[in-house]
Amino acid sequence: MATQIVWFRSDLRVTDNATLSAACGEATAQGGDVVAVYVLDPRFLAETRCGFERMAGHRRQFLRECLLDLDDCLRARGAGLQILTGHAEDVLPPLAAGVPEATVWFQSAIAPEEVRIQRRVSRHLRDSGVRVSVSEPATLYAIDDLPFSVDELPEVFTQFRRQVEKRCDIRAPLAAPACIPCAAPPSDVERQLQQSAAGRSLTTDCAPDSRATMTFRGGESAGWERIKNWMWERDRLRVYKETRNGLLHEEDASRLAPWLAHGCLSPRSVFAEVERYEQQRVENDSTYWLVFELLWRDYFALIVHKHKGAVFRPSGLRGVTLPWSTDKRLFDAWRTGMTGYPLIDAGMRELAATGFLSNRARQNVGSFLTKNLGIDWRMGAEWFESRLIDYDPCSNYGNWNYTAGVGNDARGFRWFNTTKQAKDYDGRGEFVRYWLPELKDVPVDYVHEPWKMHAAEQRRSQCEIGVDYPAPVVNLFDSAKQNEELYQNATNGGRQPRRRRRR
Repeated sequence: MATQIVWFRSDLRVTDNATLSAACGEATAQGGDVVAVYVLDPRFLAETRCGFERMAGHRRQFLRECLLDLDDCLRARGAGLQILTGHAEDVLPPLAAGVPEATVWFQSAIAPEEVRIQRRVSRHLRDSGVRVSVSEPATLYAIDDLPFSVDELPEVFTQFRRQVEKRCDIRAPLAAPACIPCAAPPSDVERQLQQSAAGRSLTTDCAPDSRATMTFRGGESAGWERIKNWMWERDRLRVYKETRNGLLHEEDASRLAPWLAHGCLSPRSVFAEVERYEQQRVENDSTYWLVFELLWRDYFALIVHKHKGAVFRPSGLRGVTLPWSTDKRLFDAWRTGMTGYPLIDAGMRELAATGFLSNRARQNVGSFLTKNLGIDWRMGAEWFESRLIDYDPCSNYGNWNYTAGVGNDARGFRWFNTTKQAKDYDGRGEFVRYWLPELKDVPVDYVHEPWKMHAAEQRRSQCEIGVDYPAPVVNLFDSAKQNEELYQNATNGGRQPRRRRRR
């Protein structure tokens, strides 16, 4: 009797899990068992290059909840989840060698570090006489179905989008296995984590901040509950395009990213729900726009698949060498929400308190760090890696490449005028007042530019700039101009392109 070992990675679900489905099919055909395994690798609990926790409290808590829910979903089908602690290439081969005729199944990764690990795992397993079966990454469009090879992937998102939309179909998601052959489920995940030195880091609860406008709970069950609540019960997909840039309210955007990042939901399952919604409710620009966001996730993954480690270099995919600063004082002001620019500070304080940040806020804080402070974009990317519960290496580093102007699809020196953005997307100052209580009594006319208040107005609002709330750490326009000059020097030697003469 053969044993099918399923190594769960960033696919913490039972629905539309090609690896699990294939392993269950093989076990049924051969009359063997399925053993479900997750490896808690200490490399992903270590520090980043800049010395940040690689997986800070909110993300650890979310992962723990994902594992607990996965164990519940497996147990409901007759199996259970086993936690291994250590380097995957060290702990998987002994497990596989100790069971009869083992095959280890897992989903292929795309990011370079994860790919290196899976190659070591595969080599060690084969050296031990264990069979290996690897399924393709869980992208919206199957890589085998693309109308071009990965090496021919367009370097501009719009070209990619047009080609796949015109020439590709999206595969239907797989149903969850009704029953998983398993002799005896292992002990529950909670106990396994408590017994493991590395696992105990996940058992320390990170209590939700009382200010959080949405409570994120990890796991496939919670992901489907979010879809049911946001898409169907509140009917918010209908107006998604109009509200998606909202900064404060949980219903403005889908906020499915954390469940997609951990693989609790697959992009194809989300797409199938959108199609069902279009058939039963309405098909409009908003329904398309949610699929459009899924396309961006695919594109970032495929770009990393094509360019490998280039996306993680300081010069990015474009090879733009800039004199990035590592000024600790300025970076600390940014990460703690003390720059003196309310939109930036509110966003960074929300990130610290909840592990989440809206897309509009991310664009602004990223632009401010790179285009105003001139700080090395990789420091921002590593801080996001540490804090975001929806961290995904391809999307995170791809977005930071784009924001810093070193990505393949970047459009020159584009920066966000923070005060204009604040007035456009938080006109009444609800978002900044919510996260910056020191500004709660500042008049609307000054809430996004409190440094413009006269002394008398500061006294009336009980907010003294430089004491209760910091003065701006840089001048918004001067700093952008200085960094643009550095960018132009790096991209065209300081010379503006010559204009062609009109004939």
